[in-house]
Amino acid sequence: MAAAETDHARGLLLTAIGGLALTVDIPLIKLASGEAWSILLVRCIATFAAALLVWIAWRAISKNAPPLIPGRAGLAVATLYGLSSLTFITAVYTTSTANLVFILAFNTTFAALLSWVFLKERPRPATFAAMAAMIVGVGIIVSDSIGSGNLFGDLMAACSAFFIASAITITRATGKDMGFTSLVAVLLPAAVAAFMVAGDGYRIDAPWWIIFNGAVIMPLAFFCLATGPKYISGPEVAMFYLLETVLAPVWVWLIFSEAPTTRSLIGGVILIVALVAHSLWQLWEGRRRRAARVLRHPV
Repeated sequence: MAAAETDHARGLLLTAIGGLALTVDIPLIKLASGEAWSILLVRCIATFAAALLVWIAWRAISKNAPPLIPGRAGLAVATLYGLSSLTFITAVYTTSTANLVFILAFNTTFAALLSWVFLKERPRPATFAAMAAMIVGVGIIVSDSIGSGNLFGDLMAACSAFFIASAITITRATGKDMGFTSLVAVLLPAAVAAFMVAGDGYRIDAPWWIIFNGAVIMPLAFFCLATGPKYISGPEVAMFYLLETVLAPVWVWLIFSEAPTTRSLIGGVILIVALVAHSLWQLWEGRRRRAARVLRHPV
């Protein structure tokens, strides 16, 4: 059981790193300043190239390197991550940002329900409480403009959240390492972006920002977030995706002087407190159980 608790702590650390890395995605996209499909194309190509180089180097050094796509389950996960990227980009341009952020927050709820139904992993009351608090926080952030989005865009946002939650659930069910699978998945949105750029033209004013984003930030974020379900539950992994909702506006504020509203700050504080409190509770609970076993079975 001690090994299981160590794995849980490792999973929390991995997903925290991945979630934090993901928060700088939007600021780097804004710094690149370009046409959406061009940015998506360059980011996807850079991500795939970086992932492939790391995988080749890993294979050369060690025989324990995880496969790019581990079997049929890996193919399903890659397809789901690819579809989530496409539906996300579609939602960005067909609904309000507020609606998009709010609906994506239900990633945690989808993950909890899927894990409960298919994996029989009933979330603990503390996880339910953290999820509820985070949904309230996101609701406060976007309360000024809920309902202003397009119905199709709202549906695409819901699909994106559901696809990510489904990928997390499959990874959790198989126990396989899907770190590189989420990175290979960028080939699907890259193909669509290439088709769009061929028709609409290419434009990126500062390509080095998006290359850095694709080659460093995205591989780090998606590798950690895709590996997390191997060690911790789906709802826990999904909660770390919400860090982008909280911190991305802060980075934009610091870089571009786009100050968040009072409601955004209040909602963000609720999200951060809920996430940190839940993670600390999980670690404390693991230590408490380990101490209880030592008392029951003294050496």
